[in-house]
Amino acid sequence: MNTRRVRIMTMTAFSPRSRTRRAVLATAAGAVLAMPAACELTDAQAPEDGGAAAARPPDGNGAAGGGAGAEHGSGARGRPGVPMLTVAATGDFLLHDVLVQQAAEDRRSQGRRGYDLMPMLAGIKPVIGAADLGICHVETPLGRREGPFSGYPAFNSPPQIVDAVAGLGYDTCSTASNHTVDQGEPGVRRTLAALDAAGVRHAGSARTAEEARRINLLDVKGVKVAHLSYTQDTNGIPPPAPWSVNAGLSAPRILADAARAKAAGARLVVLSLHWGEEYRHEPTAAQRALARTLLASEDVDLIVGCHVHVVQPFERINGKWVAYGMGNQVANPSANDAATHEGVIARFTFTRGPSGWTAAPAFTPTVVVPGPPIRLHALGPGSDHQAAIARTSGYVRSLGANVPLAPDANPSTVR
Repeated sequence: MNTRRVRIMTMTAFSPRSRTRRAVLATAAGAVLAMPAACELTDAQAPEDGGAAAARPPDGNGAAGGGAGAEHGSGARGRPGVPMLTVAATGDFLLHDVLVQQAAEDRRSQGRRGYDLMPMLAGIKPVIGAADLGICHVETPLGRREGPFSGYPAFNSPPQIVDAVAGLGYDTCSTASNHTVDQGEPGVRRTLAALDAAGVRHAGSARTAEEARRINLLDVKGVKVAHLSYTQDTNGIPPPAPWSVNAGLSAPRILADAARAKAAGARLVVLSLHWGEEYRHEPTAAQRALARTLLASEDVDLIVGCHVHVVQPFERINGKWVAYGMGNQVANPSANDAATHEGVIARFTFTRGPSGWTAAPAFTPTVVVPGPPIRLHALGPGSDHQAAIARTSGYVRSLGANVPLAPDANPSTVR
């Protein structure tokens, strides 16, 4: 929920949203699957940006997604020792040209130049903000604040998305995807520097071998939670360095990273996997086989999936959960099938009992409406989008798990 942010260089606290944040431990790790992907939603280039971030020097905190190493940290709300915590995870931030144009229009409506994505995304803030740990997926590399920007097939996205990510309440973001190295090493560096400057943790890509070895370890209500991130491929683009992105979904590598995270003190390990076949609601045999292998290990506690741009089912395996695909969090609302405009906020309530941690799943459907203006909505019982809720519910439950709709975080704003 991003109630507190940490700068690990000085281990001092700060708050981007006027809330306190205690210094804690953090580190990052890496590994991945291997299959091609396209993200083919229409796109072009975007206007210039005059906005300035509240910039702070990058602290070099996050990293790839799996590896041994130091513990740094960032955390979430609550007093230590409480045996319950909630995780909210979401799908792809896929910033096509029309979204960049909308961000520019929203900025102009404030009488300013630049880009502001918060008005577009604010509809999910009550849900993300209510969770103890918010996990997002920054699928595309980020450019300079002034641009130029580009979309599919070689994304170069506005770094102002990170301002919104922090404002929405996310604590950590996965950055391993098929587009991570679209802009080479400079794109990797810019993306991680923007997340560092906003105080948002990251896993899945790295600027150095040392950074790639770190474990992204967060303190959530006194419980250490590791967030690791991997992608199945990079669209055939060779990574600029072996540590640039956790590419190639190798179960032994992922499990080794998860074991190192547990050895570093993690009580829970959450994996973000960029995997599957685009636009397919059914998980592939490879996805299901890998999920079974990973969740058979005591070192992996939850898997959340991205990449396919549509919602895929949740499944309980070995007493633990995988959300195979959470759909697009935001993407071009006028391109492709309506299913690519719908997603879920996957929500898991972890409870600690005598035999360890167990998770109870729930979900909040989301939809991107074309407007104008383009807006992302979290959908509750009173929503005008009952057909979208019904479709999404069917996909989430299609493997037989009766996953409930999450209660409204704020009925007045969840539409």
